Amino acid sequence: MKLSRIGEFGLIRRFSPRFLRDLPPGVTGIGDDCAILPWSGRRRLLVTTDMLVEGAHFLRAKISARDLGRKSLAVNLSDIAAMGGRPSAAFLSLGIPVDIGVAWLDAFFAGLRELARRERVSLLGGDTTRSPGPLVINVAVLGEAMAGRIKLRSGAKPGDAIFVTGSLGDSGAGLRILLAGHPRNRDESALVRSHNRPRPQLAEGAWLAGRAAVTAMMDISDGIDSDLRRIMERSRCGAAVDLDALPISGPLRRTALRRGWEARELAAAGGEDYSLLAAVRSDRAAAVARGFAREFGRPLFRIGTITAARNGLRYFSGGSLTELERRGFDHFKRG
Repeated sequence: MKLSRIGEFGLIRRFSPRFLRDLPPGVTGIGDDCAILPWSGRRRLLVTTDMLVEGAHFLRAKISARDLGRKSLAVNLSDIAAMGGRPSAAFLSLGIPVDIGVAWLDAFFAGLRELARRERVSLLGGDTTRSPGPLVINVAVLGEAMAGRIKLRSGAKPGDAIFVTGSLGDSGAGLRILLAGHPRNRDESALVRSHNRPRPQLAEGAWLAGRAAVTAMMDISDGIDSDLRRIMERSRCGAAVDLDALPISGPLRRTALRRGWEARELAAAGGEDYSLLAAVRSDRAAAVARGFAREFGRPLFRIGTITAARNGLRYFSGGSLTELERRGFDHFKRG
């Protein structure tokens, strides 16, 4: 059987149960944005790691070394944000091709340090080696959170409202523009920036973690169509998403109109937006949304409802059931 048949998440489901059975008490392992380990009193240690491979996650010719350094850390900080934690330390491992020079590496580390200083994250070590192929970047981040405030993917219940913390599809559109050539105007440049310079929503994650009504949370790395399914699997539920409610930015709307793209498809399946996806108890949903707007000066966007597991993931538009032409990202099924 080929890996392309089961895909990335089928692979995880295939090997993870045997390791999860071996976990010591109080440890949360495979299946959430971070692993959780007991630490000190009510404090918990969060651990996450992400690998970026040239040609799969980025094109070196399409992103500056500085932006790539920043993004390499940002995608890990987004995992910490999804658990409602604060990051503290990072470890970096690099597989470096022979054609990369010292000046490029200086710029890469400058971008990483810029974000690390802003978020008070210390780079404590890692590893470097020569790569005979593409550039490979692996970052691991440690963070902390208080027990009782950590949000898992497994807490959603039928009837919960589904929210996202920002616009969707900008990064996917930015990637399309880069693959097609260069941005042509201000809107397209903004979309490319969204792809190359994601912002980890640490403050938003910490605020949502402090709301008891928030039942589940994760970051949006592979698109709503993939990431919402992970909450569904862990929470044993279904979901109904209103495509008309997906928050789409002005630059994406205008660019999609000019280029003949379907903006809602990009919003649902584009990936790498790194906004947060949260389930909230229905009786507190309006209050949580109002509080978020007061705190951050922008809306918390309601895009759907958690349903019974038998319903699966359903999309609606204009009140009618509809289908997506695209699916969320899966490395191996697209390989």
